Amino acid sequence: MGYLGFARKYRPQKFSEVVGQEVVVKILENSLKKGKLSHAYIFSGPKGVGKTSVARILAKALNCSSSHNRPCDECPSCIAVKEGRTMSVIEMDAASHTSVENIRDLRENIRYASTEGFYKVYIIDEAHMLSQAAFNAFLKTLEEPPPHVVFVLATTEPRKIPLTVLSRCQHLQFRRIPVNLIKERLESVCSIEGISATDEALYAIASSSEGSMRDALVLLDQITSFTES
Repeated sequence: MGYLGFARKYRPQKFSEVVGQEVVVKILENSLKKGKLSHAYIFSGPKGVGKTSVARILAKALNCSSSHNRPCDECPSCIAVKEGRTMSVIEMDAASHTSVENIRDLRENIRYASTEGFYKVYIIDEAHMLSQAAFNAFLKTLEEPPPHVVFVLATTEPRKIPLTVLSRCQHLQFRRIPVNLIKERLESVCSIEGISATDEALYAIASSSEGSMRDALVLLDQITSFTES
């Protein structure tokens, strides 16, 4: 297997590993415990703060076979989602799938229940990039999807999502991650990887990332590739 960058290697796999999004995590965990999940979510916030990662964790939890600790990250379903080899989780990049035809294909496919898990979870990244016609075609499906389907629309620009769509989804807002939490995560990664780094260096990396954990991990990866330690 080729080299796996820090941003991918240390992507959170459980709710407990998500940094800086306590409110969002609490809402989702309580919803899972109480069986009060929405059929559609909008995850909005800056880049690199965990929107897609949390969407994948939610997809794991919905299809996890554990009855107490969802997601367990150990059952066959969790492992399949983690490795990206399940048909129960469908990720779509709206930036390259903006047309009505793409939404029509989606509408055709959601009618069929998953053969691998309990739910089909559709994660639509950069959802604000969908065309107005595509949003219009999506409305009815979004309002009354089959019971085995959950939608997660991730976006950095929620103001571009039509109000008619926003009103049909539960909107969870992700915030920029505080510098001290990013620094703590970088310290943990350095400890695991055997990297020697000063507090000043890690603080500088955390500060320059502007609240993005992904950017901080990418920068740490880049710097360690340049230096000798």
